[in-house]
Order: sequence, then C-alpha cells, then structure tokens
Amino acid sequence: MIDRFGGRPVLMATNGLFALGLLALGLAQGPWTLFAAWALLGVAMGSGLYESAFAALVRLYGQGARNSITGITLIAGFASTVGWPLTAWLELRFGWRGACFAWAGAHLLVGLPLNAWLPAAPGAAPPDRAEAAVATSPLAPGLAPPVHPGRTAGLLAFVFAATWFVSTAMATHLPAMMQAAGASLALAVGVGALIGPAQVAGRLLEFGFLRRVHPLLSARLAALMHPLGAAALLLAGSAAAPLFVLMHGAGNGIMTIAKGTLPLSLFGAAGYGARQGWLMMPARVSQAAAPFLFGLVLAHWQANALWLSAGLGAASAVALLLVRARPPTAAQLLRSVVSHPR
Repeated sequence: MIDRFGGRPVLMATNGLFALGLLALGLAQGPWTLFAAWALLGVAMGSGLYESAFAALVRLYGQGARNSITGITLIAGFASTVGWPLTAWLELRFGWRGACFAWAGAHLLVGLPLNAWLPAAPGAAPPDRAEAAVATSPLAPGLAPPVHPGRTAGLLAFVFAATWFVSTAMATHLPAMMQAAGASLALAVGVGALIGPAQVAGRLLEFGFLRRVHPLLSARLAALMHPLGAAALLLAGSAAAPLFVLMHGAGNGIMTIAKGTLPLSLFGAAGYGARQGWLMMPARVSQAAAPFLFGLVLAHWQANALWLSAGLGAASAVALLLVRARPPTAAQLLRSVVSHPR
C-alpha cells in the first residue's frame, strides 16, 4: 500500500489502529478481550512502526532516504527513555487503564496530525529520484540488483530473523542473563540501563562515520558486536557486563538502521515497501518466539545460553559476508567524480 499510495495514508490509518487497540486494552475484562486487544495492537505495530516509516521515506526520497532513516532511529532511540517513566507516572496517577486511554489519545491528538503533515507521495514511482541520488553520492552502490538476487533476499531474511531473535531475547531476559553470569541484581539493572544510550551511540556512529561506507559493511560490524560482547562476558564474568551491554546495544542500534538501508542499497527503491514486508516476515515470527524459547534455554543452560545468541550473531555475520553487492557502473563512477572532484 505504501508503494502504491505513499506512507501518509497508511501511517495515519495505523494511528487509528493503535488508538483502537489501546482503547480495547483499557476496557478489557478478561483473557479473551485482553488477547484480542493485543492482537489488534500487533497489527498496528506490524504496519505502523519502523518498516513502514522506512518505506514511507523511500517512497518520498528514493535512494537518498538513508540519512532520513538514520534520523528517525536516532529520535526513536529515546522512545523507551521517555515512554517507560511517562507510562509509570500515568499508571500511578490514573491506573493502568487510564494509561492505556492516555496513549490512545496521544495517537489521535499527536501521532495522527504529525503523520497527516507528511508530504504526499509523488505520482510516479521513485526510481528516477534514486538514479539522481546515485549521481550525487560518491559512495552509492548503484541501482543494479545484487549478484544473486534470490539468494541475497534469503540471506537478508535469515539475518534479520536471527538478529531480531537476539534483540528480543535480550530485551526480555537481560537482567536474568546478567545474574546467571554472576552479576548482582543491582548491577544487572544498572548495566541494563546502558542499552538505550548504547543504541543511540551506535546510531550516531552510523549517522557520522559509517554513512560514508556501504550499509553492508555497517551490518557486518553490527552483527559481530553481540558475539564479541558475549565472548567477553563468558570469559571474564560479571566484570565484563558493562562491555557486553554496550557492545550489544551499539550493534542493535546500527542493525536497526541496516534493516532499512541495506535492502534499499542492494535492491533499489522500486517496490521497496513490499520487499521489506517479505524480508521482515520471518523476523516477526522469530521475535514472537524469542522470549519463550530463549527463556527455556536460559533456565537449562544458565549463562551458557549466551552461546545460542552469540552463535546466531556469528551466523548472521557469516551470512552477510556471503552477500555480494554489484559494483557501480562506469557511468555512475564518472558522475561521482564529476560531482565530487575531491
């Protein structure tokens, strides 16, 4: 739908879905109505969060959307920093149902007008804009498809599923994971608070230095950060807990951007929204399964459960090494030299 109509109507509709789901959650009276409300919220999240925002930007700016995608993740990196304390205050002041109603109102009174303020999508699909962006970017890889498009799509789908599994597992079980590695509860909670700043730091690194390189290199570095941090934690114990959290958070922050910019760089802007939906579908399944499955592994293996998450991270890095981007054409290189003589 975003490919066809642009992001504005789709994102506005998801504000309505979010509000309806939160309203239903606030009115829930038992397990069935609770689960129904969360199912509705799941539809809203699947169609109104990062992937849809990325597709909306690509529909507007084509291949030149990378900086805008990074900018969104920089701002959204503070969502939990603001959202958790504000939700806790709302719950304390108005109860949990009142907190649900307040967030429903925020979607209608804040989110909906902001999405309505988005520019309308151009009438033509954006490949021409993408080609213009290539001409003005010295490092743009070109719009030709990757060397093996089908295999590349499969590898990316695996990478996104594996890294989303690790990210969700850590988000759910990090304090217990830290305690299993020998950290006290106070230390586990304290170092857990470093994830948000680490994610933002990783995104700042992408916005600054790494935006000068191909997103494939950024993704490879991001995939390696969790395994390296896990190795440090397994070898040094709780003393390495801050290092592990910082590396995991930074890698997760960079990979969040790569999930939007890497398909764009490899496949181009045409059909980006539909392709992104297919690539992220396995990731949504693994994300849903991660809390339960990793919890079982953690209960039986304790700190050695990190071997599972580190193995998935290492497998993702290997998969990304197998991805081959097609080099830019001679004409694109010539335009880059002319546009950027330095």
